[in-house]
Amino acid sequence: MLFYGVDLSSRLMLGTARYPSPAVLTEAIKASGAGVVTVSLRRESGSERAGQSFWSLVRSLGVRVLPNTAGCHSVKEAVTTAHMARELFDTTWIKLEVIGDSDTLQPDVFGLVEAARILSDDGFDVLPYTTEDLVVAERLVEAGCRVLMPWGAPIGSARGLNNVYGLRSLRAHFPDIPLVVDAGLGVPSHAAAAMELGYDAVLLNTAVAEAGDPVGMARAFALAVEAGRAAFLARPMEPRDMAVPSTPVIGKAALGD
Repeated sequence: MLFYGVDLSSRLMLGTARYPSPAVLTEAIKASGAGVVTVSLRRESGSERAGQSFWSLVRSLGVRVLPNTAGCHSVKEAVTTAHMARELFDTTWIKLEVIGDSDTLQPDVFGLVEAARILSDDGFDVLPYTTEDLVVAERLVEAGCRVLMPWGAPIGSARGLNNVYGLRSLRAHFPDIPLVVDAGLGVPSHAAAAMELGYDAVLLNTAVAEAGDPVGMARAFALAVEAGRAAFLARPMEPRDMAVPSTPVIGKAALGD
């Protein structure tokens, strides 16, 4: 699985916020087998190097760090945060978020496309948090994005895949673009469903971090992602409107009166 020329061994990507302790975070990441973890960057971190112990912990796990622009509500804020992240983490990868609504945390797709174009032109490898809208996705690809990350549901909502039709259409429309379902997954079956649609990966945070047993939940999501991908590759049967007997009726014994 190639993202911007990088071969990722795992299709599960994990966030690093809201865990009860650094020790639990460490064990959850190990249990998940995730090869990429996201980290948020506040504006003061670039100058004060706040949270260095946290960054050191993440780096020690040997996973790829994907900085994000979480909490940014404008193009300028997102672009500035991305530049600081590149300096701090020495990576051109950025998960781009430009939030348009504070209640749903829905992306501002207009600002997102603008910021994606600016950052792509400046050498960033942009992974945009977006909606499942096909037209927006087209604009993001035109802006230079080579990975798209549509939401399943609002961040932290645990509602799963709110628009399966839209996600399936996006997959069909972009067969050669890596697609990641990002946000809204609550249980492992949601992740499996995303993978069964043919998505390349899933990214989640709250469902693991706020579980009663984060480590156990991380392991469960890892298994679900693997099962969903295997099911997709096995080409599942299409749903039917009528019953079809699984036991052949030809050759069935006929009993007389």
